[in-house]
Amino acid sequence: MSTVVPVFLYHAVSDDPPGWIAPYTVRPRVLAEQLDRIADAGLAVVPLHRLVGALRGGPPVPDHCAVLTFDDGFADFYWTVAPLLGERDLPATLFVTTGALHTPGHPADGSLLPPAAMLSWRQLANLDALGVEIGGHTRTHPQLDTLPGRRLREEVYGCKIQLEDLLGHPVSSFAYPHGYSSAAVRRCVQKAGWTSACAVANAFSSSCDEPLRIARLMVRADTPPELFRRWTQGTGAPVAPFPERLRTKGWRAYRRLRAGLGRPVGGPVET
Repeated sequence: MSTVVPVFLYHAVSDDPPGWIAPYTVRPRVLAEQLDRIADAGLAVVPLHRLVGALRGGPPVPDHCAVLTFDDGFADFYWTVAPLLGERDLPATLFVTTGALHTPGHPADGSLLPPAAMLSWRQLANLDALGVEIGGHTRTHPQLDTLPGRRLREEVYGCKIQLEDLLGHPVSSFAYPHGYSSAAVRRCVQKAGWTSACAVANAFSSSCDEPLRIARLMVRADTPPELFRRWTQGTGAPVAPFPERLRTKGWRAYRRLRAGLGRPVGGPVET
């Protein structure tokens, strides 16, 4: 029997987020309550790389464990999230969109993310030194499964090069923007040297999950406390791996068509 692992996905953590990210934002008070709920449920929070190691044949993860991940690279991770994690001695992985980061006093290179307060490169290096696992989330945050080969490689390889140049050591964990991937995208990610990649799926990961399509549970502003409690108990969501849904394939085909016509669309986060 596989071990069920909730891999929680957060974005911004703020009392006053920009409107575009507000539906995916958790208030600091709520995050603190959720972290305490995880502890109360008896879950051991383990680093993502420990789950990845287990998926690749290494030592198994504990029967009752969870993983914490944060996407995009919002500045509130430095000022709000890191202290909450530090108080509880909890590991986490931060997936950053490198084009959204900036050098103090200078604008960012540019990304597809709307305006928001994002981390600086200096803050990212400090978080790395404090033990936060830094992962890649592309250069500009595109829908990777709609890109032609050259642009796909620029996003996947370029992000890795930028992070490793700054941090001075290899980075191995990746997360797909919007959770979107495909077989071709996953092959590119693997060839670039990423050893794991997180999707969304709104499902539990498990000791049988796919290292390049790790399922996560997205925590939103409107996630009911009762549902979060059920997640900490290993219920309330399907368990990965499972076949790609037909609606996912159809949604990808539609997005590719619109992108090919020069009229790309956004949409719900799924995989």
